[in-house]
Amino acid sequence: MPELALLYEHPLWFEPLFAALDRSGVDYVKIAVGDHHFDPAGSPPPAPVIFNRVAMSSFLREPEHPLFYTAALLDHWRGQGALVLNGPEVMAIDSSKARQLSLLGRLGLTTPRTRVVHRAADLAGAAEEIGYPLLVKANVGGSGAGIMRFDSAAELAAVVAAGDQPRSVDQVLLVQEAVPARDGMIWRIETLDARFLYALEIAGAGQFDLCPADACGDERGPIAMRAFTPPAEIVAGAERVAQAMGMDVGGVEVMIDSRDGSAKFYDINALSNFVAKPTEVLGYDPHDNLVDWLKTKIAEARA
Repeated sequence: MPELALLYEHPLWFEPLFAALDRSGVDYVKIAVGDHHFDPAGSPPPAPVIFNRVAMSSFLREPEHPLFYTAALLDHWRGQGALVLNGPEVMAIDSSKARQLSLLGRLGLTTPRTRVVHRAADLAGAAEEIGYPLLVKANVGGSGAGIMRFDSAAELAAVVAAGDQPRSVDQVLLVQEAVPARDGMIWRIETLDARFLYALEIAGAGQFDLCPADACGDERGPIAMRAFTPPAEIVAGAERVAQAMGMDVGGVEVMIDSRDGSAKFYDINALSNFVAKPTEVLGYDPHDNLVDWLKTKIAEARA
């Protein structure tokens, strides 16, 4: 039996991780979730350690997406004794912006003012409580998908009347203040084993359908970013988030509100495929850190 199984959906994002594992000599198996099935009365784990790499944005690539299937599968394997990393309880929060914001609030971290609804008809009332400009977000997102900005009640009403508002696969929507980010920057703090790994400052505020972790380029061109060290309280906040949700690997995103200088924690992403061209941006390859940590988890599972 292999030492490690990687469950994934995107065909290209994890090539750097596969390469790092190949260099390390770890005995692992790749499991693409697309055509997978399991027997709830059988189907033993394929390895003693399972690393979940299924992206929340998978619903954008496949209408019959694997999000809820993956959660059931991981719970099944863990129930049979496997050590599951970024397991179903992490997916439950990763796949719900509403739950993310509730967690951030419980931890005493400041978030953008938000209302959560489940009917398009209730967007206008929630918007009146928040005030314009605002964002309407799909609860299940990924790479910033399903976000629209509205600057007036008339604009929102027209979109809702046409049925063109964002839609979420779980029918939950968020109405959120449009925070003016200082210098148009967002901060992404990456954690490994609930500890700070690195941070990026990204020129991405106000852009949606954006994947800052791996700098996906499109017609807008490459995303400007740089490695930096955030203030200690921001690092501590991100680590507390990872610890509270049991997130083994993932990122926390923050903006500095230009109106008052406060830090607004607004997103958690448990699917970190790390920054593109890491040696250029960071000076090292964090996949090596990840593989070293995976080796410790394999050793724990053997014990």
